[in-house]
Formats: sequence, C-alpha cells, structure tokens
Amino acid sequence: MTTPLLSHFAAGSRLASHSTRTAPVFNPATGAVAAHVPLADAADIERVIADAAAAAPAWGERSALDRARVLFRWRELCLAHADELARLISSEHGKVVADARGELQRGLEVVEFAVGIPHLMKGEFSDGVATGIDMHSLRRPLGVVAAITPFNFPAMVPLWMIAPALACGNTVVLKPSERDPSTAVRLAELFVEAGAPAGVLNVLHGDAEAVNALLTDPRIEAVSFVGSTPIARHVYETAAKHGKRVQAMGGAKNHMVVLPDADLDQVVESLMGAAYGSAGERCMAISVAVVVGDATADALVPRLAERVRALKIGEPADASSEMGPLVTAAHRDRVRGFIDVGVREGATLVVDGRAHTITTRDGFFLGGSLFDHVTSAMEIYREEIFGPVLCVVRVATADEALALCNAHRYGNGVAIFTRNGGAARAFAHRVQCGMVGINVPIPVPMAFYSFGGWKESAFGDHNQHGMDGVRFFTKLKTVTTRWPAGTDAASFSMPTLK
Repeated sequence: MTTPLLSHFAAGSRLASHSTRTAPVFNPATGAVAAHVPLADAADIERVIADAAAAAPAWGERSALDRARVLFRWRELCLAHADELARLISSEHGKVVADARGELQRGLEVVEFAVGIPHLMKGEFSDGVATGIDMHSLRRPLGVVAAITPFNFPAMVPLWMIAPALACGNTVVLKPSERDPSTAVRLAELFVEAGAPAGVLNVLHGDAEAVNALLTDPRIEAVSFVGSTPIARHVYETAAKHGKRVQAMGGAKNHMVVLPDADLDQVVESLMGAAYGSAGERCMAISVAVVVGDATADALVPRLAERVRALKIGEPADASSEMGPLVTAAHRDRVRGFIDVGVREGATLVVDGRAHTITTRDGFFLGGSLFDHVTSAMEIYREEIFGPVLCVVRVATADEALALCNAHRYGNGVAIFTRNGGAARAFAHRVQCGMVGINVPIPVPMAFYSFGGWKESAFGDHNQHGMDGVRFFTKLKTVTTRWPAGTDAASFSMPTLK
C-alpha cells in the first residue's frame, strides 16, 4: 500500500507541494508511518502567502457581522464532524479519543467567543471633545497573519489563534506541527464549506524553512506562536526585528502546591488527570507537586503510586484507556532519558514507567512515572519533560512552596490545593505566574479571558484569545471630526482644543 502524501491548503482547496522534502507522520499507537507531510520550499511558501495576501482586502472590508456568521456556520460544521476530527487528532497525536473531543471543544469555545466580534470590535466615541469637534476610535484588521502551532493540541491551539484573527478581518497562514498536520487541513476545508472565501484560511506545512519565511516576509503583519521556550524566543526576536507583532508562548513547569489541610482524595484525583492526561504532553500539565510537610507527603505519595500503577494505558480509540502513547519514538526516548537522569541525580523513583508492560508493545508507549524527594537543583525539576512524569518536592512551609514557584524560570500555570481561603488568596496574589488555579489543577482560562504565562513562558505584550486576542489582531485608529461652517485662518502653532 502506498503511504499517502498530504497537501498544503491554499486558495480554498488542497494544494500539491513543489517540494521534494517530506517528513513522516506516525500512528503513535502502532509505530507505523501513516502518511508523509511535505516540507514547504520557497515556491510553496510564496504561493500560500500570496493567496492570503490577495484575499485580505476583501475579507477585511466585509462587515464584522458577516464574518461572524461564517464563523458561526464553521462552528456548527466542526460540531457535526466532531467524531471525525477527534479520531483524526487521536490517530496522529496518540491522545485518547475522549481527550481529543475535549480539546476540540475548548478550541470551539474560542470560536463561539469570536462570533461576538461585532460587539468586541466596537471603538469609543466622545461627543464634543471641543467646540464642534467629535472623536471616535475604531479597530481595523492587520492584513495577513501567521499562526505557528505545536503538536500537543492540533485543534485547540490553532482555533485559539485563528478564530479571533479571522473574525477581526485578517487572513491567516496556519503552519501546524509536521507531527500531526491533518487536523489543520480538515479545519480549513470546513471553513470554506461554511462559506468563507478562498484564500482567507490557508495551511502551510513545513519545518524551519517555512517558519523563518513567515517570520521575515513583509506581507505577514503578525505572528502567533506556541512551542518550546528556545524557539519562542527565536520567533519573538526574529519577527519583532522584522517589524511584526508577536505573541510567542514558550515552555512550562507547572507546580501544584499541596497544603496540609488539603483534601488528599481530591489532590490524588486532580494530580492523576493533570500529570498523566494526554501522556503529560500539555503545556498546562502539572509536572511538580510541592507538598508542605513530610507528614502530608508521606500520606500522599503511596496513594498516588497506587493510582499511577493502575493507569489504564492502551489504544487511544479504546474507551477504557486513560492514557495513550507519546507522539513519536524520539519524544518517548527523550522522556525516558529524563527518568534515567532523575535516578542518577538521586531522586526516589517510586513508580518506574520504563518498566510498564505496555512498553513492550508496538507504538510509542511509556508508563507513568512518579518521583519523590526531588530537589530544585535536579535537572528533572528544572527542565520541561513534557511526558507522564510527576516530581514530588517536599518543603517545610507554605512560604517555602511559594518561593519555589517564584524562583523557577517558567511562570505558565500554577495551582494550590487547600481548604484555607485566606492562604489561597494570599498565594494567588503573590505567586509570579500567569494562570492560577485554586483547587483547580489545570487553570486554563475560558475563551472570554486570556491565556498566557509570565517569565520565560511567554514573549510579547498580548496573551492569546479573550480581549487580548482581539487587541493583538487589530490596530487602533482614532478619528477627530469637525464640520466647520466657514474657513479658518491658518494656524502655525500646535493645535489645542477648547
């Protein structure tokens, strides 16, 4: 059987690549190559950007209400095809189908938010700022924008970026991860089916060559990115140097602080989903549990270990599976290497995912791992592992836990579990982090709030979706209006209003 070759998407249809370079797309559950994705060359890049640029003026001039209606129909089509999209996500990423459905739903919530764009695009108006003079502001689209998205959320993160961008009147070049690229193309097809003009939403497959072209091409006005911190920094610096707006989300090392008064049953269940859901391949996964007091840790760790050992790891399409494989063999081996490092560093490996029976199967499977007695000096604490590995750090006081969170170079998400409202409020106020959960393990904001971290987890002035997304994908224009009854004499001084 011939392995299929995927296509770019431009001018409203699938577009064959000129490039001879390709990358394999795996089925993580079997380890087999399911398809090949083209890695765009200069001709592909030019064709896709040119199509987006050609479509931009007309799409930007359509009324906000008209654009919103297209997005509404798109949402309905995505819901109608939700099972298909979830299976597509799962087959290339490896997350279980139920998790893929949840990802799609969280993405579509931003589409729902963007349907309200006629209200969100409203400017301000001041009547009579001076004698006979009114002033108003309005938001205008930027033109062509680029969305560069990661492998771990092939539907949700693209929807977070492209929904507000499209609703605000921009055309989009979406560069999905080459590891799981098919969902992006299917979303673009459904957008055209919803009534969008050709060229408004385009998909360009590729690697660094495509990314760097999007960062430097003068027709691209803004870049939205999610990925690792080193690449996020490169994206931010390169695109900003070329005069573009940039929002670049980087890495994370999300902590959950467990105070002695916390409900440990709730903590265990929350940690299981937050640390091992999607095999830990989430930028908002909890990878560090900071437990206050040895007595609390001694009670928590055995209960966690029992649940980690009982994790139902299997085929993503199996409804009983709680965790599927990792996305590629290379990534699985990288995560396994971090477990090796943790053992060498002296952390206590309570549950060894390397020894799970599932690892003998075909596919990129790895069991859940649990470390205890991890310290802040260890590499497994400092670095983002991005896999099913949870590190337990023991501290003596709540202040020490807070200091640990604040000292880490990442500041994406953090959680605290406690029954003490005062302690939770003080922690939320003092912690140096962009998103905080109180008895909520994965505090991903709803669509009408904005998503973003602090420190080395984010580069740029605006977060994603919410009103920050509207601000990022529009430019503000302020108009001062006067209708004089006669001719004024020339004035050579700075005008003042009376």
